[in-house]
Amino acid sequence: MPSVDPSVESEFEGSAFDAPPDAVPPRNEERLQKILAAAGLGSRRACERMIDAGRVTVNGKEATLGDKADAFRDAIHVDGSRLMTDTRMVYIALNKPAGVVSTMDDEKGRNAISDLVPNINTRVFHVGRLDQESEGLLLLTNDGGLAHKLMHPSYEVTKTYQAEIPGPVPRSMGRELKAGITLEDGPVKVDSFRVVDAYGKVALVEVVLHEGRNHIVRRMFEAVGHPVQRLIRTQIGPIRLGDLRPGRTRHLNQGEIGALFKAVGE
Repeated sequence: MPSVDPSVESEFEGSAFDAPPDAVPPRNEERLQKILAAAGLGSRRACERMIDAGRVTVNGKEATLGDKADAFRDAIHVDGSRLMTDTRMVYIALNKPAGVVSTMDDEKGRNAISDLVPNINTRVFHVGRLDQESEGLLLLTNDGGLAHKLMHPSYEVTKTYQAEIPGPVPRSMGRELKAGITLEDGPVKVDSFRVVDAYGKVALVEVVLHEGRNHIVRRMFEAVGHPVQRLIRTQIGPIRLGDLRPGRTRHLNQGEIGALFKAVGE
């Protein structure tokens, strides 16, 4: 696994990333169809048909009827997507409102992420940061391995933002941002750019990039002369903010969790 560079380490500040891992329980194997059924893929009979059709692998090997697996330890894939069978793992989407800092606990007493998720009985940390006045999608999990890969630039997991900036937007802006601009800490470019809407002297634009440096979107628009007035992250990899209300959370479903693992090559 690649080491974390300083720009990525800063995104884990104030989190439980450095918390010691839970003790690994002894291996406990069960019939594979039972594990699949418990994960919500259907009845045991339906799961047996999935196995018989060659749709299931365990640790990279095609499963057969009668196989057993450890739901906590083994990597189980269905139709090429990772199935999360470890019930200790938590995967949550949060819509961070403006005014909340991206830390689990804040020494200055400001509103923090933990204030929005008071009923989670396991230690979680956030994937990525948003500055205090930025809004939108954060992922919370206790799966350190997946979170590390989602954050590390070598995996190139994209993030999508919508930004309100002063209008009108020059036609050249998209070309300039996609070609790349140079900031004080190095070059940056977006994967895509589009104007979503324009009203009066304000424009709503959307950018997709896989950068993780602090305040990168704000600094990028500042550099092209259109400082951000409001910033919302709407997507991390395959996970969309959707209609999740500010300050609210939801648990990711199996399809979304599998898509996250696929985004980092698992």
